[in-house]
Amino acid sequence: MEKQELKDFNQNNIRTFGRRHGKKLSIRKQWLMENLLPQIMPKMADFSTKSVILEIGFGNGEHLRDLAINNSESIVIGAEPFANGVAALLSAITNESDNTLIDEYKNIRVHPDDVRLLLQDFENIKFDEIWVLHPDPWPKAKHEKRRLLNHDFLNLLSKHLKTGGKIIIGTDHWEYYDWIVNELKQTRLIIKSTNLDIIKTRYQIKNKAQTSTPKYMILSN
Repeated sequence: MEKQELKDFNQNNIRTFGRRHGKKLSIRKQWLMENLLPQIMPKMADFSTKSVILEIGFGNGEHLRDLAINNSESIVIGAEPFANGVAALLSAITNESDNTLIDEYKNIRVHPDDVRLLLQDFENIKFDEIWVLHPDPWPKAKHEKRRLLNHDFLNLLSKHLKTGGKIIIGTDHWEYYDWIVNELKQTRLIIKSTNLDIIKTRYQIKNKAQTSTPKYMILSN
């Protein structure tokens, strides 16, 4: 999902690893990217609501849509730099006949870029929940620095977490999971639970690491 090198995240030279674009978009998806997307990008007014949920690296948006349905009174923000994933989400949350938003998804907002840019633009905002499901594990040693969930980034997320809020992380790469646990030692975050119902996304189904089941952790300040 998110493929980023989390260095110098307070500066403008943010570097995002991974593809920005895939195959050519259909005419409908291109229209949605040009016309609908600007309307549902996050705005300051969105953060006046009682509850705001963030998902980082939402892929094609399956879980983001579930969050929107199950938290209808909340604003649900998805951050995803891969254009084809954003387009797939826009297609799924609109009526094909007229490209209007489906009612149950009207609480979705989309940031089509690196999440650190969102956190820079809204530097004082805080979230009730932050979800990071199946980020790229970058298993080769030479690519370890590209891993999303290093201690610097976890500390950044901690600053944007409401009192009593939680960060939910899931990965099917168990070595990455252990690596995250070690990175947490350099943060104020603590593991509150490792119990979470299995979440069905195409990243879990693909099961990059061929493990029997994903592992989860729920963090809080």
